This record gives sequence, structure tokens and C-alpha cells, in this order.
Amino acid sequence: MVDQQAFKDAMSQLAAAVAIVTTGTEEEPHGTTVSAFMSLSLDPPMVLVSLDQKSSLLALLAEGASIGINVLSTEQDGLARRFADKSVDRFAGVAWAMADGAPQLAGDHTWVAGTVARKIAAGDHVLVLVDVQAATVNTNCPLLYWQREFGTHGTIAHAQEVRG
Repeated sequence: MVDQQAFKDAMSQLAAAVAIVTTGTEEEPHGTTVSAFMSLSLDPPMVLVSLDQKSSLLALLAEGASIGINVLSTEQDGLARRFADKSVDRFAGVAWAMADGAPQLAGDHTWVAGTVARKIAAGDHVLVLVDVQAATVNTNCPLLYWQREFGTHGTIAHAQEVRG
């Protein structure tokens, strides 16, 4: 079996979008930071989010529950840290509004909303499969997590030449 630290080091080499997964109501919003989020299916539109089994958000995500995925922009690295911190009121002082049944953060890069289709236990995490009901994209740059640091994506100049 692979050493846990070696596995963590190897996984830190994968650049991942940073998102805040949300659910709840206007009176009781809930959310947490994730980097394990991906597109799953085009027909029907589905995404997958991976949450730690100990996540307090996970208990709120029964089948059919509304869920939002706020893919963060580069200006939102502070929110990524805030929503990863269990000791603070994550929504205090944060600009957000209910959209498509879930809390949407102002200034996000991409918004995906839907309902929980299924939860699948996977090691110390649970895979949450989401039937997508809405999706929007803003023109700002996405926040990425790579080598345990926040950053963003830049286009490679010769890639433009190859496509052009």
C-alpha cells in the first residue's frame, strides 16, 4: 500500500478548481470548500462532488436536496480559506443570495446548481452525484489549487498558434 504522505504529495501536483459547495435556506445557509469536483455526464447533465465523511454539510445533502457549486474566482482565495475553517460563521459578512435553490456567492467564476441524485461511500469520503438544473459562467479567472497553493490558469502562447 502507498504511503499516505507520498500519496498526498503526488495529489498536490494535480491542479484543481476550488469550489464552495452550498445548501440550505436564506435563514440557514451552509457551505464548505472543496477541490474534488468534476463534470460527470452531459446527458443527463451531472457533476460529482467529493466530501469527507465527517463533513457537517454532508448530513444536509439527502437525495433530492438542493445543492450549489460556486467555482471560485481568483479574487476569492480568502473565501476558500474561510469556508474551510470550521471555527467561524462562514457566511457572516459574505455577499450571497439564494439562486436555483441554493446559496450563491457573489463574484464566483462558475455557478452550477442542482439536486442530489445519489451518494456513494468511497473510502473516507462520499461522492455526491448531482443532477444539474442550472449553470452560468462569469468572465473572471478561476481560482486553482496546486502544490498546496492558490493560483490561476494562464494560456500557453504556442497553444493559441496550434489552434489558430
